[in-house]
Amino acid sequence: MKSTFSRIKLVLATLFVSQLALSAQAEVTSLRVARQYGIGYLQIMVMEHERLVEKHARAQGLGEVTVSWNTYADGAVANDGIISGNLDFVAGGLGSFVILWDRTRDSLGVKGVAALDSMPMLLNTRNPSVKSIKDLTDQDRIAIAGVKISSQAVTLQLASAQAFGDANWSKFDHLTVNMAHPTALQALLSSRSEITAHFASPPFQYDELKHAGVRTVLNSYDVWGGPQTFILAWTTSKFRDQNPKLYAAFLAALVEATDFINNNKSTAAAIYLEMTGENSTSVEGLARMLADPQLRFTLTPENVLKFASFRAGTGVVKTKPDSWKDLFFRDIHYLPGS
Repeated sequence: MKSTFSRIKLVLATLFVSQLALSAQAEVTSLRVARQYGIGYLQIMVMEHERLVEKHARAQGLGEVTVSWNTYADGAVANDGIISGNLDFVAGGLGSFVILWDRTRDSLGVKGVAALDSMPMLLNTRNPSVKSIKDLTDQDRIAIAGVKISSQAVTLQLASAQAFGDANWSKFDHLTVNMAHPTALQALLSSRSEITAHFASPPFQYDELKHAGVRTVLNSYDVWGGPQTFILAWTTSKFRDQNPKLYAAFLAALVEATDFINNNKSTAAAIYLEMTGENSTSVEGLARMLADPQLRFTLTPENVLKFASFRAGTGVVKTKPDSWKDLFFRDIHYLPGS
């Protein structure tokens, strides 16, 4: 694996020409970044905690840059912020991203900066009658953060198409309930809640499985045929063109945060628990979770093209990309994505 320094040099070299072209234009001095909940956003949290964007902005000659970090329960809200100009970078799932990429191709030109990680998403249930999704009935309610749109929602749709035929891809949409992951965890574990299942994400899915009667009936890696990008970061072509040095600083910070996590899992776990205030696990326990080989912090997009192609096949998006590179800015095209 290339060192952090080597990869940062590649990033800066790629952006050098655009920086020269726009060198006379003043760049913004504040940056607005959005994320959601869970360890899929750990790089963003490390970037905030260690002030990495500010560090790399100074290295780019931008002086002091103010960064605001925002947390949302729903990716749609963050996308509204990108469209309205109230956010500059969003970290989120493939579901929200692919829709925005498709809808802004002739306007804002939203594209991916890089992947953040590949992680399995688990559909957990407390209903003893449900052994697979084929056992779901109208009596079940599935908590999902971002119904019909999120990565979990789309994974359930593909699993439905695989189990019941392509025409039935939306078979279970009416069973889904929009709910942020922390709230969904509590609802699943409550006998008084209507929620009988939760299509979750780390660490919430693993916390659920610690409780008697909760088990997994679907793993996203099985549905997509292998590891898939869980979280990625995106911005607009306009922002990248007008702020090439700040864009480079963000990407360099993301590279450094990724290396930081991969080389310092215990410290990264401590940062996560400090910033979230979660007390369901210890630093040691979370560090062990981060060491799971299925949880990979990587800038390389994985199975993104398959995801976007499925969305195009259902008619949710109009454009079917020819390559994963159509979805991302050229700065990471050297990576072995898919």
